[in-house]
Amino acid sequence: MLKTHESQRGRLGILVGGGPAPGINGVIGAATIEANRNGITVIGIEDGFRWLVKGDTSHVQLLETPAVSRIHFEGGSILGTSRTNPVREPNGLENTIKALKELNIQSLVTIGGDDTAFSAREVCQAAHGNIRVAHVPKTIDNDLPLPGNMPTFGFQTARHVGVGLVRNLMVDSRTTGRWYFVVAMGRKAGHLALGIGKAAGATLTIIGEEFGDRPVSLDEVVDILEGAIIKRLASGREDGIAVIAEGVIEKIDESQLTQIPGVNVQHDDHGHLRLAEIPFASVLKTLVGQRLKEHGIKLTIVDVNIGYELRCAPPIPFDCEYVRDLGYGAVRYLLSNDNPEGTELGALVCLDGGQLRPISFAQLRDPETDRTKVRLVNIHTESYEVARKYMIRLERSDIEDEAHVKRLAEAANMDVESFKRKFAHIR
Repeated sequence: MLKTHESQRGRLGILVGGGPAPGINGVIGAATIEANRNGITVIGIEDGFRWLVKGDTSHVQLLETPAVSRIHFEGGSILGTSRTNPVREPNGLENTIKALKELNIQSLVTIGGDDTAFSAREVCQAAHGNIRVAHVPKTIDNDLPLPGNMPTFGFQTARHVGVGLVRNLMVDSRTTGRWYFVVAMGRKAGHLALGIGKAAGATLTIIGEEFGDRPVSLDEVVDILEGAIIKRLASGREDGIAVIAEGVIEKIDESQLTQIPGVNVQHDDHGHLRLAEIPFASVLKTLVGQRLKEHGIKLTIVDVNIGYELRCAPPIPFDCEYVRDLGYGAVRYLLSNDNPEGTELGALVCLDGGQLRPISFAQLRDPETDRTKVRLVNIHTESYEVARKYMIRLERSDIEDEAHVKRLAEAANMDVESFKRKFAHIR
């Protein structure tokens, strides 16, 4: 077990769960500094819940102010991270509580997304008040329901870096006369893809939310891309960039995915599809390419995936400042005895109108799934309307405009009636 001088205020543990996001080290640093200022010993728990679920207390490190005072500039996580779910592991929750008690940890800061928030809630309940938890919301997906539409930390940096990458691809696209299909990370929510596509001025962006709750066929996604390319060709341009949220994959029935050569459908510890194992951009490139070839259209399409390049990027100033507030707020919440109803044992810490406040885990719970609520893109806002208005994609009005549909049919090497029938379902 880690040997260190014990403060009279006990020990605070810090761990990171889920995928990396810019700003993690800033939370670790800010929480450590504020805890040390109040005489609290801080223990960094390595690799999330990976070792705790085995009852292993050896993968820890002492965190002290001098060593963490400048880590907020760095990407990645000095404590590592993992997707281990203590609820799914055999005796995982019991072993986790036992290990935390052995480490004499009375308070815990968890840094992560919706899955880690769920795990934090379960640990909090299983400890029966002996371990208090402050969860700091982290994900480049921006899919946690924070008040005031505040982003999750890491999102702004990920979008910033993603826009730079797409901007470079746009120049290449225009220079070489080719299309790029860019699939951006985002499991259920399309915030990152839409944020990148809108800010960069991509030709079009496709997100899962635009399809509502209904299932989506792979052909429907291919139709959208094919229609956009034809519309672009009709305007005299061969180049374009389509940004597609990887969460669109989850809208497609798994049976369709398993029929695609080379696709290996897998699930992680939280039961989610391992989206990174599905070459979605490559699949779309192949299928759209086949469609264009059938129409006698020669066009180069390049498939690109954006995600891993974003997760460990150095945080931009917005996230550097934001995570300092959150790390400080997590410790202040854990030290406070005056808590809103439902947050006595644990809570998510966030900024609301410039003020730090805790939100109870119960308030974040979806009663239907018993998991943390997911914040999706609201496609009924003016913000989404602006994004959609500036896209070049086939719309219902294109089909209904006789002069326009004639030009589109000519670009597709089709007669007008055949073109109308083919794209009659376009929404």
